[in-house]
Amino acid sequence: MEIKEYHAHIYYNEDSHERALKVIEKARGVDFFSVGRAHEKPVGPHPMWSCQLLFSNKDLDRVMPWIISNRDGLTIFMHPQTGNDYEDHADHAIWMGEMVELNLSIFKK
Repeated sequence: MEIKEYHAHIYYNEDSHERALKVIEKARGVDFFSVGRAHEKPVGPHPMWSCQLLFSNKDLDRVMPWIISNRDGLTIFMHPQTGNDYEDHADHAIWMGEMVELNLSIFKK
């Protein structure tokens, strides 16, 4: 299995939206993240509002401490990109905070 990159998704809702925007803004200032849009609706398999952070394999050792120190109590869902979306989201998932059920039916097993 080849890992091409990683995605970390910051999960939030209406109550935690402002807190999430602060974490997202901090992430924009970090050189190892590429920061996606802050969605205010469920997107793809994600059942909550979310924002995607992309980062390379070589930065995993820097990303983990950053997320642990800066997530401000928000749920973070992280997974590799191997080309098998189902396995990446179901079997290779890393959770920080509350685990939520993903909509995996959009992926081929």
